[in-house]
Amino acid sequence: MGKIRVGVVGVGHLGQHHARNYSEMKDTVELVAVVDCDRKAATKFADKFRTQAFFDYKMLIGRVDAVSIVVPTTMHYMVAKDFIKAGVHVLIEKPITTTVAEARELIELAREKNVVLQVGHIERFNPAIVKLQEILTNPGFIESHRLGPYDPRVRDVGVVLDLMIHDIDIVLQVVRAPIVSIDAIGVPILSEREDIANARIKFANGCTANLTVSRVTPNKMRKIRIFQPNTYVSIDYQEQAMEIYQRETIAEAAEGEPKAQIVRKRLKLKTEEPLRRELDHFTSCVREGIEPAVTGEHGQNALDVAIQIVEQIQSKTPAIERIIQAVPDGIQ
Repeated sequence: MGKIRVGVVGVGHLGQHHARNYSEMKDTVELVAVVDCDRKAATKFADKFRTQAFFDYKMLIGRVDAVSIVVPTTMHYMVAKDFIKAGVHVLIEKPITTTVAEARELIELAREKNVVLQVGHIERFNPAIVKLQEILTNPGFIESHRLGPYDPRVRDVGVVLDLMIHDIDIVLQVVRAPIVSIDAIGVPILSEREDIANARIKFANGCTANLTVSRVTPNKMRKIRIFQPNTYVSIDYQEQAMEIYQRETIAEAAEGEPKAQIVRKRLKLKTEEPLRRELDHFTSCVREGIEPAVTGEHGQNALDVAIQIVEQIQSKTPAIERIIQAVPDGIQ
């Protein structure tokens, strides 16, 4: 196979970076066109990355081998279905679709058409998460915080499907055990959907994950901590940094002195753009005809858990809002 012909549907905040990376992969990829219903945006980034601008995604069909779909979540199913039916390999941004039924249909269609269906859970390609796979043994407790300021661009989903789904996907891959219970809470602050949320997920193997997300927090934070026997791992997604705290026995401890100590190691990781790694992986899977690291099933599983969390939050929201409204002014 020669160069893989690719297109990008949606050149907003994230889509433009898909286009940029593809345009830099000159040895293996040809960026055929970028597509956006915003003609100004499509033309701007087509000029910038020296490609064509289309204003209807269907114009790519027959011209490309693979496509990145970076449109609002509500359009994922419709756009991906059209490309898959045409035999085009698809990388679809997270969440895969708005419903599990839609996700399942895309997965079955991709299998029928024998095309690659990869979901854009980008944290899987973060160097710290890649390294984590070498350290994991038997996680007992996981805690994550994904916080940041409000972004008015994200209007179609709440903070769970916007941010928490990243951590849900990572936790599902780390724990690899059935979920036995979910306890979630959240409230809308600046939008009509939840802007702050917390979910406590318990697994059949005894592990518990506590996930907190916010899109109304002034300072940005992207961290996850994993506790397992004799080891505690702390990862900063933004810095692509990892610290490992391990309990080590002191062989010749004096009488009355501690017989163990905590040793801290900060690993030096080669920083890379996770999106570039993700797109390299996607195009390699297309070229070699192999299953991607983040399959449609992975995307469906993360979506299923996220929807359960959202539904639980929505069932509790009226009661929480009544409590908040009852708090006297001046009490913080």
